[in-house]
Amino acid sequence: QVQLVESGGGLVQPGGSLRLSCAASGIIFSFYTMGWYRQAPGKQRELVATIRSGGNTNYADSVKGRFTISRDNAQNTVSLQMNSLKPEDTAVYFCNARHISMNTMVYWGKGTLVTVSS
Repeated sequence: QVQLVESGGGLVQPGGSLRLSCAASGIIFSFYTMGWYRQAPGKQRELVATIRSGGNTNYADSVKGRFTISRDNAQNTVSLQMNSLKPEDTAVYFCNARHISMNTMVYWGKGTLVTVSS
């Protein structure tokens, strides 16, 4: 059974930092591109960042220079370091795993809420 379990969300003031983590189980971690997506109230889910097994990363323009995605293939974890947070970063953040060649093998975590507010 595949499980992606996020942690690290919470309330933070504008300009602050948070670190999200996602622990994956039930998959061969190195066979998956890992990612973070987010969904703000009333909006569609959007890509935040992805990271391939070899470490290549991709970021949404809105978070470039502020967020950093990383993964630990030995621990089956992926993290998102979020700095200089803005109110518009408020959303539920979801961990995602996508098989590198099997497009139907896509898994999601349940999400963790990040609220940026003073």
